[in-house]
Amino acid sequence: MVLAAGDMAQHCSAGNFVAVSVGGTGSSMILRRAFAIYRASDRGQYGGTIELVIAPQGQGSRWLTSLDIHDVVDIVGPLGTSFGIPTEPASALLVGGGYGSAPLFGLAEVLKERGCRVDMVLGASSAGKIYAPLEGKRSVNSLTITTEDGGAGIKGRVTQVLPDLIEKHGIEIIYSCGPMPMIAAIEEISFKAGLVHQCAVEEAMACGIGICMTCVLPVRDPDGVIKMTRSCIDGPVMDGSRVIWDSLRKVPLGTWGFDG
Repeated sequence: MVLAAGDMAQHCSAGNFVAVSVGGTGSSMILRRAFAIYRASDRGQYGGTIELVIAPQGQGSRWLTSLDIHDVVDIVGPLGTSFGIPTEPASALLVGGGYGSAPLFGLAEVLKERGCRVDMVLGASSAGKIYAPLEGKRSVNSLTITTEDGGAGIKGRVTQVLPDLIEKHGIEIIYSCGPMPMIAAIEEISFKAGLVHQCAVEEAMACGIGICMTCVLPVRDPDGVIKMTRSCIDGPVMDGSRVIWDSLRKVPLGTWGFDG
């Protein structure tokens, strides 16, 4: 979905998201839906544009995909943190799962402009759930595809190919987005390899501005203190080594208090 967003587009960075009102006037769907920004451009027929990748799985996303050209959509953004870009050219590995891979494509463009080598791994349960493999191939130095059923690329999960790619291409930094169990497994590999790992976490974000507390997850701050952090404010992009993956979704609300 391409949205004419005016000046908002020039403030967007890879990893940011927008909160979209769904259902139209009088809708019973009072909560906005959070969507990662696929790509943003400050040039277009109608000014700045923001592109979203929407899979029509729920009531809200189905409503969005039913809209016609020139329909008006209420959005708030850009929200959240963005991926950090190396100050000097580096060898980067981008790892995405399913449609959650969308933010990596805009990130790849930024990294290439910085002079980085960019390799990408896209994984999913089946070939039909791999997002934009042809665009991925055009955007990076090398693309590896994995599917759990073996329908495309290498049979298995993204984590199976990471060690070889890290060694082969001299990877210095890993960026990831997709299902949380996948990101947790990537962090384990990244930690063992001594690499920086920036991940865009997938937590339910009901408000997108840090009020409702539905998107909290446990992280360790620089002083070693574990706190519940709002992924919509201090994320979605985080240092993978700070997230307490073993405790994720198992920590009672209020156990350690909230960060901020």
